[in-house]
Amino acid sequence: MEDTDTADRRSGALLAAACGDALGAGYEFSKPMADDAPVDMVGGGPFGFAPGEWTDDTAMAVAVAEAVASGGDPSSDDFQDRIVERWYDWADSNPPDIGNQTRAVLGRGDRTAEGLRDAAYSHFVHHPDGSAGNGALMRTAPLGLARLTERGFFEAAALVGELTHADPVSSEACGIWTYAVHHAVVHGTFDGVRAALDYLPEDRVDHWAGLLDEAETQPITAFEHNGWVVHALQAAWAAIVQTPVPDDDPPAHLRLALERAVRAGGDTDTVACIAGGLLGARWGASALPTAWTSKVHGWPGYNAADLVRLSRPDPLSRVLGEPLS
Repeated sequence: MEDTDTADRRSGALLAAACGDALGAGYEFSKPMADDAPVDMVGGGPFGFAPGEWTDDTAMAVAVAEAVASGGDPSSDDFQDRIVERWYDWADSNPPDIGNQTRAVLGRGDRTAEGLRDAAYSHFVHHPDGSAGNGALMRTAPLGLARLTERGFFEAAALVGELTHADPVSSEACGIWTYAVHHAVVHGTFDGVRAALDYLPEDRVDHWAGLLDEAETQPITAFEHNGWVVHALQAAWAAIVQTPVPDDDPPAHLRLALERAVRAGGDTDTVACIAGGLLGARWGASALPTAWTSKVHGWPGYNAADLVRLSRPDPLSRVLGEPLS
């Protein structure tokens, strides 16, 4: 049975990602802000979100979280079909915003995982330099809560990511972050980001190690093209590692790092959502300000309590690998 801290970190992975998303929604496409600029769940932004309302980032992640919570093997057609079905439910609800690449792929798919994956691959073939947006990375963190073998997180993240984003760079980024979320839930550290590189192909390890080095040493504003999956990951990691952990209140690091992610400008909701998944997996849902959790909500009519419910352990976990704890 999971201890209280682990359960809190599981809930944090979903809830902090949603809070980061809703926090950034009102500032999307903005220019970088001053370090002391106030950041809050103000809503609005280019798509007119309500205060505390999450965007497509969390809506698509909810579908993944629902599949994980209900159980099954992420590599199976059934598991992925459930995700795709929910994505179409969401798209049919006329949401305020759908990413351009995701919209294009959903429009060509046949409402099955196989059909959507084929559409995503076709998009990649026809747009080889424009198929590595951050739209897969923003929603694969819930897979970090599945009960998988360590290498299984990379495989699952790639399979689910490739439903809309077939560029291998996107799959690598999703694998790194999903494994890091898993590692943070289990161990309560951010060490999983570097440990994840052990599961990359040998010829890709140094490349990603260099990208992480850049994120740790360059200003977060250096990753200005954060609609691209690489800069999105780098910006999220920069927000985390370049935000000092307060000696007197370490969990406040979660709030401070999410605010830094938003102040970087650009695709603020997505960068903060990505960062939030890992921050919440490290510090737990209890680290989130009540002012945020009481307000956060979105498709399909969920609130904070629903995300906590979805974070419960996978009832079929034993068939998939070793348990988390």
